[in-house]
Amino acid sequence: MARVIVGMSGGVDSSVAAMLLKEQGHEVIGLFMRNWEDDDGFCPAKQDFLDVAAVTDKLGIDLEAVDFSSEYKERVFSYFLTEYNAGRTPNPDILCNSEIKFKAFLDHALKLGADFIATGHYARIQYHDGRPFLCKAYDKNKDQSYFLYRLKEWQLEKTIFPLGELNKPTVRDLARTAGLIVHDKKDSTGICFIGERPFRAFLSQYLKGTPGPIKTAEGKTIGEHVGLMFYTIGQRQGLGIGGPGAPWFVAGKDLKNNTLTVVQGRDHPLLKTLSAWASDLSFINNSPLPEYQISAKTRYRQTDASCLIQKIQDTQVEVRFNVPQWAVTPGQSLVLYDREVCLGGGILV
Repeated sequence: MARVIVGMSGGVDSSVAAMLLKEQGHEVIGLFMRNWEDDDGFCPAKQDFLDVAAVTDKLGIDLEAVDFSSEYKERVFSYFLTEYNAGRTPNPDILCNSEIKFKAFLDHALKLGADFIATGHYARIQYHDGRPFLCKAYDKNKDQSYFLYRLKEWQLEKTIFPLGELNKPTVRDLARTAGLIVHDKKDSTGICFIGERPFRAFLSQYLKGTPGPIKTAEGKTIGEHVGLMFYTIGQRQGLGIGGPGAPWFVAGKDLKNNTLTVVQGRDHPLLKTLSAWASDLSFINNSPLPEYQISAKTRYRQTDASCLIQKIQDTQVEVRFNVPQWAVTPGQSLVLYDREVCLGGGILV
């Protein structure tokens, strides 16, 4: 059997992943990653570590802890700030996976003599002709392949996803039956370094917003924003504007003129996009993109949207959707799929 080091966060998913691998006869070691240095009560790293310690003790496996906070700030958080400062809406969880969990953690685990690493992600790895392919999890409500699209074959070859064929209720039942204290622990949401704190207040600690006009698509000023970085395409809450008629949504950001454009109604044409460009491309298997109909996501919770590749350049790709997509947001990721297989993707521009 293999020596597997499991990235354990203190949640039920990674705990059950470790348990399943132990039951399969592997030599399992739990590893807790500290990725954010400020523990001010919003990012509950101390409690998470105590939960990991309780689970590893229950399972009878060793536990190690490693501090990746400097790597996180250098590789992930700096990118996060740069993107927001440029008026885009980044997804740092994707970069955290490719740079921390499946690079810094993987490198560390290999130095400890690991044959594989494992995580509690809901995704699958299937081999064809000796090559690993990233596939969607069986539980489509929990599938996390979207967050893993920047991985490469060499990373997949050293990775196990024990939960890929399970659904969340089953995972919780397994944890409850095994007496793991995290069986009913609430799933973490959002980005750890933000936690439950107000996002705008957090971002204001690092970036200074410049107030400017909120205008309608016709150019009428109806309010003032507090800084373009604090808004994202499709946002409805926190605009500070009201009045009769349908609710207002953010439809555009003009950095040059520091103007926020809003429209009324979720179905306004300015919120819908038929084609999209993505740059900073990353493809898992370095294979040519198929010329037939594939699908894509422009955000995690979106249903797969059928599309065709319109144009491929060295650094960019264009897709055209069968049906216009809602609130396509610069800085988020366009992730491409060929049925169950995640092909890769890029950053929306």
